[in-house]
Amino acid sequence: MYIRTMSRRNKNGTVTSYVQLVQNVWDANARRSVPHIVYNFGREDELDKEDLRRLARHISRFLGEPFAGMEEAGTPGLRYIGSKALGGVWALNTLWERLGIKKTLVEMLKEHHYQSPVERALFALVANRALAPSSKLAVEEWVAEEVALPGLAGVAVQQLYRAMDFLLEHQDELQWQVYTSIADLLNLEVDILYFDTTSTYFETEAEDEEDAVGQGLRKRGYSKDHRPDLPQAVIGMAVTKNGIPVRCWIWPGNTADMSVVAQVKKDLIGWKLGRVITVVDRGFVSDENLKELQKAGGHYIAGEKLRSGKAETEAALGRAGRYQWIKEGVEVKEIVIGEGEARQRYVVVRNKKRAERDRTIRAELLSRLEEELKRLKVLQGQPHSKACCALLANQAYGRFLKTTKRGQPRIDRKKVREEAKLDGRYLLRTSDDTLSAGDVALGYRQLAEVESAFRSLKQELDLRPIYHRLEDRIRSHILLCWLALLLIRVAENNTGETWNQLRRHLDRMRLGEFNGSSGRVLQRSEPTSYHQTIFKAMDIPLQPQVFLAETPAAKSAA
Repeated sequence: MYIRTMSRRNKNGTVTSYVQLVQNVWDANARRSVPHIVYNFGREDELDKEDLRRLARHISRFLGEPFAGMEEAGTPGLRYIGSKALGGVWALNTLWERLGIKKTLVEMLKEHHYQSPVERALFALVANRALAPSSKLAVEEWVAEEVALPGLAGVAVQQLYRAMDFLLEHQDELQWQVYTSIADLLNLEVDILYFDTTSTYFETEAEDEEDAVGQGLRKRGYSKDHRPDLPQAVIGMAVTKNGIPVRCWIWPGNTADMSVVAQVKKDLIGWKLGRVITVVDRGFVSDENLKELQKAGGHYIAGEKLRSGKAETEAALGRAGRYQWIKEGVEVKEIVIGEGEARQRYVVVRNKKRAERDRTIRAELLSRLEEELKRLKVLQGQPHSKACCALLANQAYGRFLKTTKRGQPRIDRKKVREEAKLDGRYLLRTSDDTLSAGDVALGYRQLAEVESAFRSLKQELDLRPIYHRLEDRIRSHILLCWLALLLIRVAENNTGETWNQLRRHLDRMRLGEFNGSSGRVLQRSEPTSYHQTIFKAMDIPLQPQVFLAETPAAKSAA
């Protein structure tokens, strides 16, 4: 198989040449080999010779032989040294700069005289959280060996720790500056902010001792990770409608949800956001917290516990009225309780899909409960036992049980019917009369954006395990996770893809290094159609194909 050129003389006297891939095939009738055209490359004057070179390189790579075309290109003896991941850090770095984070840090660093590149070190830590979460010690090797990080060929772990100290020292100013920058750039809607908390535990049994300025960070408390046996820290986050985290807080692990609202409200008032409606979950609802959220003209949308036993809640759930359809499977009913200063506005939401799920779960639970009662032979009049007490105290079963005069448990059918009335329902309370009942319901449903942010922190960014012992380093680590979450949320919103999907494809774009007697070349791999699509969606320019091309003379002069 070979390439040949065929020429044809045109009527005007000019000659046109065509390039063909030809294979000689034996013709039994003619008893000789005849050329068979495998592929027509087209006119020679219109041929892209770089395409042929790429084909030759692929053939050489398949055969495991050096590409002879290097000598023809004037670069004899180039050897492939290796490659580093490029796509992910390039995309994150572009967002880092576009969101104004780099500019903010550079301005803040002007007051200091650090010899190390603090801004680049912080970006390396944030990019590592987003792309390949690891310990700070491992980041040193990750930067040097695994990624082509713009503006940073290497960094020592001591420089990373110094950068983390700087981040913590300026956290309030940085969060404010980053918020103002991205609010304008992304045209964020900040009239409604969603707030919630989560917890993260530490793989140690010892709590922090009290010090001169506080009680320590790692404390045992209510664990949302279901690890009450380990000390933890509590993390709070304010998120916009479209899932952009604009601020985070860190508190000791024994901090109760209802005790943090005053600080959150105070911090957000300092940002001068204007009219803000804060959306909080049931764990934050108390009269003191709701009054706090209304200070300075603020408003709230809050979830109410259906089984709180409060008179207002019972009245709102028992009030008759017609439901209003707002979207498929979701209906709302507005209820006003009281008058004047005691006036309270409630919205009852009914979700048909959730109602079906509640009925199914309760039916399965009652079926298991009946089996338990039979196993204990309670229905046959057996004496009371410790097993019966355990069944009555069970969180799932106990609410459907009552005891007979002899102290034996039995299913409370009246309680079952009362629970059935609550299927698919949840109760909301708001202080804003300008919002329709539908807007209140839809606004509360968006609280799931905060829960999604916490899932990303723990699953995609590997918030845990935290390898630090010092409180300041723990706080700084959580701030790094917040910055990483900010970048990946912007990427997800722009592309409509999940970060796991984006990360997997971006990692396939590599920066190859070729070295030899003729010099050194750094060249990126060819982008796939997927790369081109996501870069266009994020408005990220494609990197130059050749990052570096230097001759031995230029290298020695440098």
